[in-house]
Amino acid sequence: MDEFDGLKEECGLFGIWGHPEASELTYIAMHSLQHRGQQGAGIVSSSGDYLFGARGMGLLTEALSKEQLDSLKPFPHAIGHTRYASSGGSELSNVQPFLFKSHKGDLALAHNGNLVNAMNLRRALEDQGAIFQTTSDSEVLAHLLRRERGGGEESFEGRKKRIKKVLKQVKGAFAFMIMHQDSLTVALDDHGVRPLMLGKKDGSYCVASETCAFTAIGAEYIRDIEAGEMITITDEGIDFDHYTDTTSPHMCSMEYIYFARADSEFRRTSTYRIRKELGRSLAEEMQGIDADIVIGVPDSSLAAAHGFSEASGIKQEQGLLKNRYVGRTFITPGQEARERAVRMKLSPVRDIVEGRRVIVIDDSIVRGTTSRFIVKALKKAGAKEVHMGVSSPPLKNPCYYGIDVSTHAEIIASTKSPEEIRDEIGADSLTYLSVDKMHDVYHSFGSKGQCDACFTGNYPIDIEEAILPQEKDLKQKGV
Repeated sequence: MDEFDGLKEECGLFGIWGHPEASELTYIAMHSLQHRGQQGAGIVSSSGDYLFGARGMGLLTEALSKEQLDSLKPFPHAIGHTRYASSGGSELSNVQPFLFKSHKGDLALAHNGNLVNAMNLRRALEDQGAIFQTTSDSEVLAHLLRRERGGGEESFEGRKKRIKKVLKQVKGAFAFMIMHQDSLTVALDDHGVRPLMLGKKDGSYCVASETCAFTAIGAEYIRDIEAGEMITITDEGIDFDHYTDTTSPHMCSMEYIYFARADSEFRRTSTYRIRKELGRSLAEEMQGIDADIVIGVPDSSLAAAHGFSEASGIKQEQGLLKNRYVGRTFITPGQEARERAVRMKLSPVRDIVEGRRVIVIDDSIVRGTTSRFIVKALKKAGAKEVHMGVSSPPLKNPCYYGIDVSTHAEIIASTKSPEEIRDEIGADSLTYLSVDKMHDVYHSFGSKGQCDACFTGNYPIDIEEAILPQEKDLKQKGV
């Protein structure tokens, strides 16, 4: 699936405590998480007494200057965030980590996910006198944390108790990093929808949305952080705890299928291996289709195409090339702009596809823009037949947990059958992986449970009225 055709990444988190090169390592790690957000980035560092921050709009190299990074270098603790705006507008005030200053102490906050009760909490806080500086749902947590704090010095256990109390008030998908001058606390929601990993570098603990960040800085991947878990890191060491004992693991299925980098691991299994197995399972669904070659849509579908090729015996070829130098900043919304972007991004290789029956493997179809272009371009390049295989079930439903597809109007499969989609994209056939086979693959790799709401409509976390599409439209208009 091409990034101009629907699903947009969530956000990328990285934090490290007690390392003399904390800011530099955070910057490097954020580069490896750039695929999770390209609209803005920031770093907050702690000296042990105060917090200092820098942030900006655009890609990491655009968002943070050398001068800004140099100003953070002396400090041994840091958190970083790459942002895609799934909630709140795309503007500097919404770029994280957020940094709050007060006479009771500094606080920094970074969040991946979406709080489904944020609007209701925000209205209640405003009624009590709170003034919000952003349109991001993440700021709600900061207000709740400040409101819960009592007077005087706060003990370690007192702070933990306060954070636990606040986390129980928020509802939805979240991976949080909460930094005080003397501690870094990370927490995952009780369903574990968004990924979060624990690592170690030169004796210093670090956390990240994906293990590829650990690889980039030479850190050891320790383990996945569990649903409902809360971990606090200080100069004295690391404290493992849970803010709730009531958990129901439902990690986002699209992390396995599309979002995570192929070299990242979940429960010590690379997403490449998982995607390859999804492709093998898809081959079982397409046994009756004769073809000469199979090609994957670069980059996220190449592993599935490899698995499909191994299982089917059909030779895999590189029939589509990706232009990696297409900029993002000038791309504007709208169907015509998306089609232009796809034409710039993907090109068929005529010498490979001409005169051949081609199976194209893609990881998902959202609007259908990319699939329509690929079929048309391959046939124009001389392909005799083009059969589409999708290594996930039909994506039919909006996501309210941090992926920016939140209305049925954005999703072609919400109103059209596979046969109707096949006709619309011009393919000779269209086959999706079944929901059952998808879960069989996940379970074979030791998964503890996935959210499949975008395929089935079975939302593991109840959706509140405040985040339904009409509410999102109001937020985008600034109401």
